[in-house]
Amino acid sequence: MSYLALYGLTALGFFAIDFVWLTRIAQGFYQTHLGHYLRPDPVVWAAVAFYSVYLVGVVVFAVLPGLEAGTVLRAAALGALFGLVAYATFDLTCMALFRDFPVIVVVVDLIWGTILTSATATLGYFAGRWLGF
Repeated sequence: MSYLALYGLTALGFFAIDFVWLTRIAQGFYQTHLGHYLRPDPVVWAAVAFYSVYLVGVVVFAVLPGLEAGTVLRAAALGALFGLVAYATFDLTCMALFRDFPVIVVVVDLIWGTILTSATATLGYFAGRWLGF
């Protein structure tokens, strides 16, 4: 049960941060640079599947190792690395496959994925400590 709680609290932190990014900070940026790629209605099940799997990765590859080492810096650093790798997988694949995929989107997304995932792993670490891990 405590792993599920850790997952849930980590997910809560992720969604809070990413919601602000997607709806307040970067919405116009993505619309400007990717508007012609965007669907009018997102495929919700695909988004839920991505976020569910991604957050398992954050917990397993960043939060838990940080908790095992007893240092938030390990969780933050592994979260940053995991975020960079995951976001690079998406963005660099898009750049390789789609004509005129904007380089600025790749750069911004790589920075954002790194920061978001590091912050999420940090929050997950503190949630884990609070839960007694």
